[in-house]
Amino acid sequence: MVPSRRSVLATMGALPALVAATPTAAASAAAANVIVDPAAVRQTIRGFGGMNHTLWINDLTPAQRDTAFGNGEGQLGFSVLRIPVHENQADWSREVATAKRASELGATVIASPWNPPASMVETFVHGGQTNAKRLRYDMYGAYARHLDDFCRFMKNNGVNLYAISVQNEPDYAQDWTWWTPNEMARFLRENAGSIGTRVIAPESFQYVKSFSDPILNDAAALANLDILGAHLYGTSFQNFPYPLFKERGRGKELWMTEVYYPNSSDSADLWPQALDVGEHVHRALVDAEFQAYVWWYIRRGYGPMREDGRISKRGAAMAHFSKFVRPGYVRIDATPNPQSNLYVSAYKGGNAKVVIVAVNKGASPVSQPFTLVGNTSSSVSTWSTDANRTLAPGAAIPLSNGSFTASLPARSAMTFVTG
Repeated sequence: MVPSRRSVLATMGALPALVAATPTAAASAAAANVIVDPAAVRQTIRGFGGMNHTLWINDLTPAQRDTAFGNGEGQLGFSVLRIPVHENQADWSREVATAKRASELGATVIASPWNPPASMVETFVHGGQTNAKRLRYDMYGAYARHLDDFCRFMKNNGVNLYAISVQNEPDYAQDWTWWTPNEMARFLRENAGSIGTRVIAPESFQYVKSFSDPILNDAAALANLDILGAHLYGTSFQNFPYPLFKERGRGKELWMTEVYYPNSSDSADLWPQALDVGEHVHRALVDAEFQAYVWWYIRRGYGPMREDGRISKRGAAMAHFSKFVRPGYVRIDATPNPQSNLYVSAYKGGNAKVVIVAVNKGASPVSQPFTLVGNTSSSVSTWSTDANRTLAPGAAIPLSNGSFTASLPARSAMTFVTG
């Protein structure tokens, strides 16, 4: 007999509650100074990563797996891999090699289905689409077993899935399977409890709150949800916050599980456009308080890894976070926008290490003072990306009573790490 998902989760450890911190008095200091307060904790960071889908593009090569999930020089430091749950079990083995290597390198692996097996699907009329697909209502139990079977298959092949999704983009599904909010809530309420790992839903394509509100407002459905997953295609920054999740989602995780930004048409090395990715990650972590940020394809002309296997400028913008803000780090309060076009966030890890990421989208260099409350480090290490440098290490900057001033080049990203 397969153990219930709840009993399996009990052995994984408790899911973290999001902490809503009240800014301290120090955080209200003059905006010209960035105040970093390690005592004012926000969300736990689960990681950064991307998608590998071997039915649609070629698998990552062994060297590219190491570039994606290793954290040495010239590597992205990704700590999350997303893979598909293929509708045909015969295709499941295609995803094992990359998932296994990512796991060996310490990455978390999650999975999302685009379609159930064909035998579980029926067609219906959806607006002007006469051949739309949905999961048959009498197949909800069988579909839960299908998802659980995938979890067990991956485990038997050396990969322990951290979580599995109910459906990729159920509200943008002309080419895959549609779900309504009520159907998603019903499946969570009645069937998801039998799945042997954490469950992600609803993965709305645009973080459409009306799709996830019914889940948050249904106690039985919410009980079987572990991660509220969202995509950010075309989502405006003003729609990043989610007050209802903060009210109802305590004990649940909040992940951004797919995006490309700002488009899929331009080269990922176009500069300064690639710096938009740095701002987007900042907004996702600070404004939306997501715990993970997952790109679409890892290797693509518009993605973090170029087709030749090297890190792109967009990838470098992500790597300013992913290489230094490691799984389990906690975001802490920092003055987020001390000057026009400057975006700052901060995180703390073990041994009181503090990481600060600053994205200067302005056309001029910036001299920016920082104060780390209660920090006794003597210096901060630095890395920079701009038009001429990519994740380039720089000279350490001395700290005096927890304070330092950094020169941020025009149109650049910089990461600062205390010793």
